[in-house]
Amino acid sequence: MASFKTVMKSGHPPTLFAAFLYFDFCFAIWVLNGAMGPFITETYRLTPAQTGFMISLPILAGAIMRFPLGVLAQYIGRKNAAITEMALIILAMAYGFFVVSSYGDVLAMGVLLGIAGASFGVALSLGSGWFPAQHKGLAMGIAGAGNSGTVLAVLFAPPLAQAYGWQAVYGFAGVVMILPLLVMIIFAKEPPDREHQSFREHISCLFEKDGWAFNLIYVITFGGFIGLSNFLPTFFYEQFAVTKVEAGRLTMLAALMGSGIRVVGGYFADRLGGILVLTVVLLAAVGSFLLLTATPPLLLTTILFMVCFAALGAGNGALFQLVPLRWPSNTAVAGSMIGEIGALGGAILPNAMGLSKQFTGGFAAGFVGYAVFTAVVLGCLTLWSRQWVGRWVGPRGKVLAAGTASAQAEGDLLPAAAQRA
Repeated sequence: MASFKTVMKSGHPPTLFAAFLYFDFCFAIWVLNGAMGPFITETYRLTPAQTGFMISLPILAGAIMRFPLGVLAQYIGRKNAAITEMALIILAMAYGFFVVSSYGDVLAMGVLLGIAGASFGVALSLGSGWFPAQHKGLAMGIAGAGNSGTVLAVLFAPPLAQAYGWQAVYGFAGVVMILPLLVMIIFAKEPPDREHQSFREHISCLFEKDGWAFNLIYVITFGGFIGLSNFLPTFFYEQFAVTKVEAGRLTMLAALMGSGIRVVGGYFADRLGGILVLTVVLLAAVGSFLLLTATPPLLLTTILFMVCFAALGAGNGALFQLVPLRWPSNTAVAGSMIGEIGALGGAILPNAMGLSKQFTGGFAAGFVGYAVFTAVVLGCLTLWSRQWVGRWVGPRGKVLAAGTASAQAEGDLLPAAAQRA
């Protein structure tokens, strides 16, 4: 088992750190409206359904923007795409600080926050691009741990909103975004694995059933993570009548668990296999969702959310251990496509929870729905994995040994241009 030091020597740690910081700050900005949900709801006297829609809009916008940014990164480079995106985010935060003054403006701001949500595929591909295949799971896990930006948002946004007004938080966010921008400019280097392919070859993964299998899994793991991260401040505030700041702190505990475990998920996926890890975490997610339907007391609810977020975070890391094995020549675009669909799942969850609260008086129906969906996807994973093993991945989802007959079959999955290279 390779040591962490050995893994770092195999790639370019400064680029990995820059990718992590870039994704971390982008993620924090992406979930700002969710972190400030109780404040915005109170200001405009929103219904539960309106709150759910307001929280889901940045997620939806970010999902739509991810794929175009991934394609752009293939042509101008991932580093340049990241720099361009962060510059646009700073401008968007200026709009939030100076212009937002109505519920309609909040919805428009939600679309602009989606710019930050587009960072996912580029950040992971940039961070892991310098690392060999056997260490990409861990590298992607480290870069992907930038979803800990949720922790920053729910920890700092509520107290800042209480002290200075929630519109001022956009201004603070724009200022701090300068830090990852400078780190990216100074320390990051474009990875050497960039391929010059046609647009059709870039999007080839969109026309393959494996891509859509990955999408459904990611709807559960990442969609559940981002959807719950955004909705939990409102959930804790309404369900247990805690203060807005306390709701943010409780959300932080769950989000911190999910962010940290993502690295662990990637690490164990490299060693035990991504398919095996995904099977375990999906089972844990089903159990957590079902137990939450019983409306346990605050302490137990917080613990269950921590377990649930740990499972979802590990699943995120495990899935993206498999992505570069399945699409080695266009990981950025494949990752963006999968991330886009997964984020759409996150947009569904806040709306489902808001509608559940408005029409049933509680959140149990929303949890049951997601538990059933997770169980169905788990069953499908069992069937899909039988077709994957031996074609492009080894037993349990480990790296397929080079030089074997099965490894030769992997070439059949690559775009023609990649095979000729």
